Amino acid sequence: MIPVIISGGSGQRLWPLSREGFPKQFHRLASENSMFQDTVLRLSAEQYSRPIVVCNESHRFIIREQLAGMAMAAEAILLEPCARNTAPAITLAAMQVIARGCDEVMLVSPADHLVRDREAFDRTIAVAKVQAEQGNIVLLGVEPTHPETGFGYIQAERSDRPLQVPAAYAVKSFKEKPDFETAERWLASGEYLWNAGVFVFRASVYLEQIRHFAPEVYAACEKSLKNAEHDFEFVRVAPESFIKSPSISIDHAVMEKTNLAKVVTVASDWNDIGSWSALWKAGEQDSNCNVVSGDAMLHNTKNCLVYSQSRLVATVGLEDLVVVDTPDAVLVMNRDQAQDVKEIVTKLKQKLRPETLNHREVFRPWGSFDSIDSGDRFEVKNVVVKPGEKISKQRHNHRAEHWVVVSGTAEVTCDDKVFLLTENESTYIPIGAVHQLANPGLIPLVVIEIRSGSYLGDDDIHRIEEAVFDIAVGIERDSRQVRSDVADKEKRVAS
Repeated sequence: MIPVIISGGSGQRLWPLSREGFPKQFHRLASENSMFQDTVLRLSAEQYSRPIVVCNESHRFIIREQLAGMAMAAEAILLEPCARNTAPAITLAAMQVIARGCDEVMLVSPADHLVRDREAFDRTIAVAKVQAEQGNIVLLGVEPTHPETGFGYIQAERSDRPLQVPAAYAVKSFKEKPDFETAERWLASGEYLWNAGVFVFRASVYLEQIRHFAPEVYAACEKSLKNAEHDFEFVRVAPESFIKSPSISIDHAVMEKTNLAKVVTVASDWNDIGSWSALWKAGEQDSNCNVVSGDAMLHNTKNCLVYSQSRLVATVGLEDLVVVDTPDAVLVMNRDQAQDVKEIVTKLKQKLRPETLNHREVFRPWGSFDSIDSGDRFEVKNVVVKPGEKISKQRHNHRAEHWVVVSGTAEVTCDDKVFLLTENESTYIPIGAVHQLANPGLIPLVVIEIRSGSYLGDDDIHRIEEAVFDIAVGIERDSRQVRSDVADKEKRVAS
């Protein structure tokens, strides 16, 4: 089978941990791996080929980094220039499979699900694969354990009660997220399942259905993939074509209309960690039914989730609450209102607050930077540059910068000068100077950057084309000689 991992969405209900720039699937929530990494591992047994990943273009370096952290690689990483929901994402993946000259069964899975019982999951997929080989479009339905209002539901045409696990059933209907009373009624009926959002089908079968029921999606994806740019495993689909696709889920585009839909039941070990209350249920609870992550001190506290990333969090006399601390935001809420976090996110977006987009630490292809402190006319950042990487050549009109090397070796370009700095050495970048920071060494370069000036925003960055800059300032240097000095510098620092 060909695994297809859909890594989209921003996980708004897990704010402030999950943000658009670094959503929940890339966080370690229920194991030592991120949810994305756990999904890759779950779909890496010998019956699977290397995965195809579909993700937002801005997450490409996170995907590559997390795959590399497991010494694994993707068959292809399809980069969406904008979010268009699951139907276009899955259509791109199916077209990529056909383009490879095969029509194997595809297993499409979100990147942010928790499945602890791998053997039960594999048995379920084996049943689904048989159904897919017979020409059906199969989705997984989870046996519900409580009246959940945060999931969509599938009504199965059952001939037995309760439903057998795993077993295949025809789909009678799809239901949107219900209110609590309706969810209670569906749970009591025994014929409804949670919609897990996991699909199994042949690529050609799915493409035939999407072309029939959603031709605009099919046409936009076909053209955007035909005109895509290929860069190693990255496939950058053409944005001008992809943006014309309707934004629609696979459920609305295909599953609610096709007569090929089957549902295969899966045990309730599944959890999509879609909210803080879901994480509380999935977590390891203490004797007072509390789930604690990070530095926390609890007294007379029951049935709470306390999550701390940056400092000591102390609670006294709390019950049924969620407390989440990140370096730049704190969330306190009643646990039974976990679905309403997205309302806070909506209000923050309306006010153009940056806390919905990125964490204080922001990741880039070359490394990361963390805003340590800021005030009137100054800002301090901790900058990490990966070995062999560099930040783009640029200048600023309103700020100067001081760089202090904490560890590693820095190759600094400042106007027509190129020089090396090592641990405890520093330099000054004047306003208007064309500059660049690179790491020619073998270990991460850590630099404290102090910005000062009348305006410190990141939009005061004027990037300079390398060739134009080199001609303008007439740089004549032997870069191989500069790099040869690195080893000597690092040896002296080590000694």
